[in-house]
Amino acid sequence: MTTRRQFIKTVPAAGAAFAVAGHLVLDEQPAIAQTATTPPLDGHFHHKCKAPSEHTIRVLAEAREGLPFSDTKDFDEQARGLIAEMPERKIMADAGHVAWDKSAFDFIDEADEFDSIHPSLTRIAQLNQNYGLYEVIPGIYQVRGFDLSDISFVRGKTGWIAIDPLVSAECARAAWELFSEHRGEGLPITAVIYSHSHGDHWGGVRGIIDEDDVRAGKVEVIAPRAFMEHTISENVFAGNAMNRRLFYQYGILLPVAQHGFVNQGLGKRVSAGSVGLIPPTKIVEDDIEEFDVDGVRMIFQNTPNTEAPSEMNTYIPDMKALWMAENVTATLHNIYTLRGAPVRDALRWSKYISRALYLYGQDADVMFASHHWPRWGNDRVQEVLKAQRDLYAHMNNHSLHLANQGVTINQIHNVYEPSKGLQQTWHTRGYHGSPQHNSRGVVQRFLGFWDCNPATLIPLSPEDSAPLYVEMMGGKEPIMAKGLELHNAGKYFEASEILNKLFFADPSDQEVKDLLADVYEQIGYQQENPGLRNSFLSGAYELRTGIPQGDTPSTTGPDVIRAMSTELFLDFLAIKMDTRKAEGLEFTMNLVTPDNGQKFAIELSKATLTNVEGFEVPNADLTLTLNRSDLELVMVGETEFEKLLADGRAKAEGDVSVLAKLAATMVEFDPLFEVLPGTKNQQVKAAEGKAYEAVTGSPIAE
Repeated sequence: MTTRRQFIKTVPAAGAAFAVAGHLVLDEQPAIAQTATTPPLDGHFHHKCKAPSEHTIRVLAEAREGLPFSDTKDFDEQARGLIAEMPERKIMADAGHVAWDKSAFDFIDEADEFDSIHPSLTRIAQLNQNYGLYEVIPGIYQVRGFDLSDISFVRGKTGWIAIDPLVSAECARAAWELFSEHRGEGLPITAVIYSHSHGDHWGGVRGIIDEDDVRAGKVEVIAPRAFMEHTISENVFAGNAMNRRLFYQYGILLPVAQHGFVNQGLGKRVSAGSVGLIPPTKIVEDDIEEFDVDGVRMIFQNTPNTEAPSEMNTYIPDMKALWMAENVTATLHNIYTLRGAPVRDALRWSKYISRALYLYGQDADVMFASHHWPRWGNDRVQEVLKAQRDLYAHMNNHSLHLANQGVTINQIHNVYEPSKGLQQTWHTRGYHGSPQHNSRGVVQRFLGFWDCNPATLIPLSPEDSAPLYVEMMGGKEPIMAKGLELHNAGKYFEASEILNKLFFADPSDQEVKDLLADVYEQIGYQQENPGLRNSFLSGAYELRTGIPQGDTPSTTGPDVIRAMSTELFLDFLAIKMDTRKAEGLEFTMNLVTPDNGQKFAIELSKATLTNVEGFEVPNADLTLTLNRSDLELVMVGETEFEKLLADGRAKAEGDVSVLAKLAATMVEFDPLFEVLPGTKNQQVKAAEGKAYEAVTGSPIAE
C-alpha cells in the first residue's frame, strides 16, 4: 500500500500542452544568477510591466510543440457562411460611452504568435475574430463578434425568431440592423427565445423588440423552466462580491493588449451597454416539449443545472438543426466559475449531452450554439457531441477517482489532467473553464472546502498567519532575496508562495508588491485559460496601480430589479443589514402587497432579520400595506417608504419608526472593495445609496 504522498508522485503532472505550471518543466534548469528581474517593457500599457521572461517563452514554445495546430477544421467552420462584415468598428452606448470596440482586438490579426500569450489562447482569440453576419443554413443566420455571445435568427412563417439577444441593447440593435439590411426581408421579429438564465443571453432584448408588442401578443418570449427565478437569484445574495470577482475572471478593466486582456474564450469580451429584461410569455415546463414557434416546429430539451440552473437545448427537425445553447461550445466550460456561483454538476451535464446526442444528434445536419461557430455534417455533429460528453464525464469521474484515493482539494489541480484524447481535441480545451479550477470545483461539490487536515480546518486569516511566517523566515530581506532568486529561475509559483506571505505581513510595502506583481505577470502570460490569465494579470495590475477605475458592463438595471420576487428582496435586506448594528433591536412587522395578493411576516430578533410568505404576525409592531408596483420604486431607489406614506400610496398601522430603525442597520456595499490589501489609493467611503435599494450583482455567470 502506498502513502498519499507516494501516490501523488506517481501521477503524471499536467503536460506542457496545458502549460499552467511552468516550474514543472523548468525545475531541472539551473538557477539564473540573482541579479534583477526582467526590465520594464517599452510601449507597455503600464510603466512597471515586464516582457515575458526566457522561462515563459520556453514554456509557451513547448506548449506550441505539443498541440495539434495542423488541425485547422475550426478555422474552416468559423469562416463558412460569411454574408457581410460589420463596417463600424465601434458601437456607442445610448448613454454616450463606447459599448463595444472591436478595433481594440485588431492586434490579434497582426501576428500568428505572441511571446506573451499562450499559443492555444492565441488560436481561440483568432477564431473569435468573427465580426459580421453569417449563414448557418438557408433560414438560419448568426451575427457574431458583437458581444461575448452570438445572436441567431430563424425564419418563421411571418417573421424572424431571435435566439439569445446578447448582453446589451445597443449591440443587439446593431446586430438586428445588420441582419435586416442583408437578410431581413423587411419582416419583424415575431418571437425571442432565451436559452438560459445568464445575462449575455437576454440582456439586449430591448434593443430588438418593444415590450408593448409583447404585451399585445405580437411577439412571443420563450424561456426554459424556472428562468425568472434563476436569472435573478443566482446574482443577488453575494452579488457585490461576485461583481468584484468579475474584475478578475473577466479582466473587466484590464487593458486590451498582447500583454493584457486578449480574449474571454467564449467570445471577445462583455459589452458595456444598457441591459434590460422582458419577462417570458411562454415557459418550457416539460423535460421534452414540442410546439410551433411562428410556424416553425421546435423540440425543446430542458437541461437544468448544467451550464446554468435554467437552460434548454432546441432541435428544429424540419431543418435538421440542433441548437445546443451553451451546453456544447468550442471549449471546456466552467464547473466552478471563478467569479462565484454554485458549483455545477459535471456528470449531469454529460448525461444531458448524451440525451441530446441520442434524441437529435443522429439526425441533425448542423449544430449551432450561443457562442463560437456552427458544425456542419452529421458525422461532425456527432463527433463534437461525443467528445463534449466525454469531457464533462471525465472531469467528474477522474477527479472523484483521485479524491477517493486521498487526493485533496488542495492537491487535485496539480494532479488531475484530461485524457490524452481530450487534450488533443481543440474544442475540449480549457478556454473558459480550466482543468485546474474545474477539478477543484468537482471536489468542492462532493467534499467541500476542507482537505481533512486539522491544521486547515480553522485556519488563521492570511493577515494573521503572514507575520509568523515572515518572522520565522528571517524578515523581509531574505524573503525578497529568495523570491527574486525563484523568479529569476522561472519558479514563479514557488516565488508567489513566499512573497504572498511577505505582502500580507506588510501590504504597504510597494517594493514587495512590485516583485509579487512581476511573478503574477509571468504566471499570467503562461496561461491558456483566459480566466486564469486575467486573474493573475489583474492582480499584478492592482498591486502596481491600485484598484483601476473605468466604464464597466452595466448589467443590472430596473428590469432586473423588478424581476426580483418580494421574498428575494426581503432576503437580500437581511444580508444588507449589519447585524452588529441590530444588537438589542427587536420588532415584528407585516408587509402586505394587495395588487398581487401577497403577505409576509417579518421579524427582527437576535440581530437576525427573517421573513415567511403567506403569514401575518398577530399584533405586529407595524403593518405596512402598499402595492408591489410601488414597492418596486423603493427597490430601484426611485423613492422611499416615507414618501409613499406621505403621498398616501402606502398605509402604516402601528409603530412607523420601525422603518427608520431598520434603515439605520443597512449598509451599502462597496463595489470596489479591496481584494488585495493595500490596493486602494485612498480611503473610499461606502457607496451612496438608499437603505432599501435592491442592488444585485452582475447577471453574467457563465
